[in-house]
Formats: sequence, structure tokens, C-alpha cells
Amino acid sequence: MKRLLLGAETIAQGAIDSGISGVYSYPGTPSTEITLYIQEFKVQENINVFCNWCTNEKTAMETALGMSYAGKRSLVSMKHVGLNVAADAFINSAITGINGGLVVAVADDPSMHSSQNEQDSRFYGHFAHIPIFEPSNQQEAYDMTRSAFRFSEKYKLPVLLRITTRLAHSRAIISTQAAEIQNNISFPLVREQFILLPSIARKQFRNLLLVQNSLKQEAVSSIYNQLHKAENSQLGVIACGIAINYLLEVCNGLPQNFDVLKLCQYPIPQSLVNELFERNDKILVLEDGYPFVEEKILGIVAHDKRVLGRLNGYVPPDGELQPNIVAKALAIESFSEHVETNSTHFPNRPPELCKGCGHIDMYTALRRIIDEYGDNHVFADIGCYTLGALSPYSAINTCVEMGASIPMAKGAADAGVFPAIAIIGDSTFTHSGMTGLLDAVNENAPITVIIADNAASAMTGGQNSAAHGKLKNICIGLGVEPDHIIETEPFPTKIDQLVALIKEEIEFKGTSVIILKRECVQTVLRKNKTEANQKHNIIF
Repeated sequence: MKRLLLGAETIAQGAIDSGISGVYSYPGTPSTEITLYIQEFKVQENINVFCNWCTNEKTAMETALGMSYAGKRSLVSMKHVGLNVAADAFINSAITGINGGLVVAVADDPSMHSSQNEQDSRFYGHFAHIPIFEPSNQQEAYDMTRSAFRFSEKYKLPVLLRITTRLAHSRAIISTQAAEIQNNISFPLVREQFILLPSIARKQFRNLLLVQNSLKQEAVSSIYNQLHKAENSQLGVIACGIAINYLLEVCNGLPQNFDVLKLCQYPIPQSLVNELFERNDKILVLEDGYPFVEEKILGIVAHDKRVLGRLNGYVPPDGELQPNIVAKALAIESFSEHVETNSTHFPNRPPELCKGCGHIDMYTALRRIIDEYGDNHVFADIGCYTLGALSPYSAINTCVEMGASIPMAKGAADAGVFPAIAIIGDSTFTHSGMTGLLDAVNENAPITVIIADNAASAMTGGQNSAAHGKLKNICIGLGVEPDHIIETEPFPTKIDQLVALIKEEIEFKGTSVIILKRECVQTVLRKNKTEANQKHNIIF
């Protein structure tokens, strides 16, 4: 069957056709569409797949591991910074191994289109000693997903499936194959497999190391790793994942005067790399992300001057790989970009809060507080409300990573900063903010926490928030004094009352929480549209 799909959706379809029983994730661009697609497909096709959003990436990874324990196949999806949150479970899953196939799909974001950093998830896979698949196009993303589940069960290891933004958010027509049926429940043959007591873990880690040679041989013979030889090669090129497409674009197909190693399955196939070096004096490494392959092959060659790439300036050390970058590295002067991605011909359009958003009223009130107490007092988090850093509000001073707002406010208060105000969204709060609030409560830290509750994970498309209807009870359970858990609604007509409320809680010598409840305007619009369509029996 032919389907027109985003790269992220091809992974979802590949997982469905692999007979998965569950997909677990936390929304984060550019990975969100993987789970969204499966949720919609589940409803349309009435398939039995467990598919709900998790509280964070760590719980997603752990839940998928539990399904794997029961012998069924599961998919975990997240963006690259989410892998930091899931790292404990992710790395230890290589030592426990798996029972049912387990694939971890991670979408990296070179150039930071919607992220705090450019980190490369391949380093995590290498660190954990697990195989890594990196598709070069949408069809390969579908095929690799299916291969990854079989590979996972063959070697009893999780598989990391790594894509980048450009592949995740571009479309292509793909061919799908007949779907597999879901696994039956079956338990590990070795009862203690998932019990990482030191005596067991040491033995299983040694077994993990022993299987590495087999994984390397698999990479050498993989259909996804191919060495194309030119008759009179002037330069060897290693093109990783999506980079092969940029090479094909600037050379109008496979180059006739360069050897090309298409590299999409790891560990790095050392024998293919050795053959490439035997045939060429210099090697250019093209990879989207960090110089992962470049650093690894420097240990293979005798002199680093033979390797060209990000480490010595032949490729820029940051940002996405692009065709013009590839052309420059290959000294192909005839190639020119059709669109200049950094063009100054277009006016800058910074993002802004939606008209009618409750965060606007929150920041209007907070701006008056800042004008009275001074700047450098507001610690924010990841979400739509991060836009409070921009004009006309210029209301926040920090935004580091999910859940950092409350601990940073506490640390500043410990240092003597007054007032110390933390702003965190409802979804981010349950993702990784609760533990920071518990720290603050345990020491009765004099901070004011504002939870901007818009009843959704709004920045990633309005997915359900795990905290919906539970925020006050969660805060009580964490030990916040009930008299200092205030729920109110931010509206233009309530700015004066909100300012007075915040000032009152700032002066409280302890930890207080203000929950500002107002549903995201975008989710309200979608609900109203859906209800209107249902009322008039409009079906799309």
C-alpha cells in the first residue's frame, strides 16, 4: 500500500505494522507526530494498541520496558532532550535486555528549531552499548522501524532509532508491507533478568560487552550500510543518515569521482571504514549533529589530517547539515542553493503568545511586580509561557530545561535573592516540577511558585495534561500549606487583584503556590469547532 507520510509518521506506521502493543511518550517537537499518528490510526482502524501520553520520558521508557518484560513489542518516542530525562532507564535497559521487542525513537533537532540544544542521541546509544539505526529517508524510516523490532528480539536488546527534524517533518510516499500480529504474553526465560542487583548486573553487563562484536558484524553486512566505489576516487565520503540526500543533491546522483560510504546502522562498520581509507588519502565525514562518526574514526587512522569534517572546519561545528555546506566541503562551485536559509530579505517574525492567552494577563500582572521589586527575580520553565522572555513583557530571567524553574528559584532564595518567583506550566509541573517543589517544601524555602494551568501541553499541540484537575491536591500532598495554595483565573479585568495576590504570597516567609487556571485558547477553539461540526453532522 502507498501512503503519503511525514518521516515521523513513517516510524509510527512501521511500528504499527510490526505488531506493537503499546507506544509511550511525552510530547516534544520534532517527535510528537509519532504518537499522534498512532492515536489517530488506533481510532480509525480499531486496533488494540495502548497509546496515551506519559507524565514524562522516564516513565514512558519504564512503562515500555514493563510491556517488553511481558513479551510484547513496544515503542518509546521522544525528542533528544527527553532522552536526558529517560537516561537512567534507557541505559539500564541495555543491561537488563528485553523480552518483547523495544525500539526507542528519538528525534534530534540540529539548529535548535524548537529546542534548547543540539545534542546528538547517537552518543547515548554508544554509551549504552546498544545498536543504533539512523534512516536516510522516509521509506528507510519505515523499513528500519520494522527491522529494528526484529533486531531487538534477535539480540535481546533495545534499539535506538535516531532521526532529525528535517526527516521528521518532511513528507514522502512510502510503500508499506503486510502487518505482523501482536506477540502473546510471555515472560523472561531467566527469572532474574530484570533484577539489577550488583551480582546479576555484573554478569549481564559482561554479556552485553560480549555481544558487541556480533553487532559490529551486523553493521558490516547491513543493507543500510553500503560502500559505493568510484573508478578513480579523489576523496572518500562517509554520509550518515539524511546526509546522503544532500550529497546526492549537490552531485546530481552518486558522485563519479568519490567513494561514498552510506552509513545508517551502528556500531560503525570498521572494516568498511578501513576499506574506504585504503582507497583514499582523505575522508570527508557528513553527519547531521555532533561529530560522532568523525571522532570515532579518528581512532582508526594514523593521522587526523586524513579526516575532514566538523572538527577541523570543513563542515560548520553547529547547525543543520545543508546542501550548500556539502557543496562547499566538496569544492563544488557550480552548486547554489535555491533558497538562502539565513536570508536577510525576509522580515523577522518572532513568536508571540496567542491573542486571548491567559499567559498575557499573568505577565501583565507580573510586569508590575517586577517594576516594583526590580529585575532578576523570575525563574521560568519550558512551555508557551517561555515567550514571556520577549518584548513587550521581558518578564523572565531563566529558562534552562524541564523542571528547572522551582529548584533555581530555591537556589537563588538560598543565596539571599528576594523575591524568588518560579513560573511553570501544568504539564511541565507533573513532568519534572513536583520533586523541586518537594525540596522547597522540605526546607520551607521562601519562594512563590506560579503554575500556569492552561489544561494542556499547549506548546506541542494541546495534548492532555497529566495534571488536569489534580494540581491543588498534588501540592497539598507535597506538603504545601493549604492556606498558601491559591487558585484563581487570569483575566484582564482581574489584573489588580492578581498583582495584590502575588505580592501577598511573595511576603509569606515560606513556600507558596499560585495556580492560574485558564484553558488554552487554541484547545478551546478546537473543541468549539469539533462541537459545531458534530452538531451539524459535518464529517471530514
